Amino acid sequence: MEFLFADWLGTPAWFWLAFLAIVAALTAFDLGFLHKENREIGIGESLKLSIFYISVACAFGGWIWFARGPEPGMQYFTGFFIEKALSIDNVFVIGLIFSTFAIPPRYQYRALLWGIVAVIVLRGLMIAGGAMLLHQAYWVLYLFAAFLIFTGIRMMFGSDQPIDVGHNPAVRFISRHMRVTPELHGEHFLARMPDPKTGRMVLAATPLLLALVVINIADLVFAVDSVPAIFAITTDTFIVYTSNVMAILGLRALYFALSAMVHRFHYLKYALAAILVFIGAKIFVADFLLEGGKFPPALSLGVTFALIGAGVGWSLWKTRTEKRLA
Repeated sequence: MEFLFADWLGTPAWFWLAFLAIVAALTAFDLGFLHKENREIGIGESLKLSIFYISVACAFGGWIWFARGPEPGMQYFTGFFIEKALSIDNVFVIGLIFSTFAIPPRYQYRALLWGIVAVIVLRGLMIAGGAMLLHQAYWVLYLFAAFLIFTGIRMMFGSDQPIDVGHNPAVRFISRHMRVTPELHGEHFLARMPDPKTGRMVLAATPLLLALVVINIADLVFAVDSVPAIFAITTDTFIVYTSNVMAILGLRALYFALSAMVHRFHYLKYALAAILVFIGAKIFVADFLLEGGKFPPALSLGVTFALIGAGVGWSLWKTRTEKRLA
């Protein structure tokens, strides 16, 4: 049993195994019990499931706080809430993708589930790569910090550009190299169709598979912002990965509630931009201006909470007339 206490990426192996067991149990419970049949998820059920997932994530953060101390605990919660806030942008893009490929609501939850399973693996690879870079060259963190500041300023002053999903390179590649059915085949990602030349039945991708591929590509694009943001909070690989995954796990549950009211969070982007600038700036402040090179984790968590709260509150206030007109 010694391997359970062996160090793996700076954390005992049993911590990793416990976390992976929680993720596997939640995914199996969700797919095998809550949603054995394809159906549309209502806003009420979406909110209840979201509360459940956030409660599990907070309980896990409490365990980290108890087992590893207040500082890792605060770093986990900071990373979790930043990723949760950034995921609101993901909701808008996912909704656009489903609309483009004409995916009905009853199949969206299943596509999101398998998409998030893929995201867990892809985020793990990105985080492992980032950890290796930082281990070999700490100065890479300054590049992350500068990138976050640049991204935050661009987000704050840039205009929202519509995404042309239909011209996505991955969609064009699949369409050129694989047969694609013009219609859905239930919940299936692949289906058999007659070859127009030979008449033989051949395997083809369905629009649901194309939507799944584009959703994962979109997440990788968003991860370019969120992964450096969490590395700027802590270089502890366990905290970075677990906070990321716990935030993502609840995204599919939150999607159906947020997609109906995402327009009411338009001004949240300015709060997120300020958070990215703050996180990037604090790296330079901590390393060059503060004695000991440590920025207080409690202050980071407090500023994150304050900015997210202000962004949500201001958005709801500015769009309150839209609620009355709806």
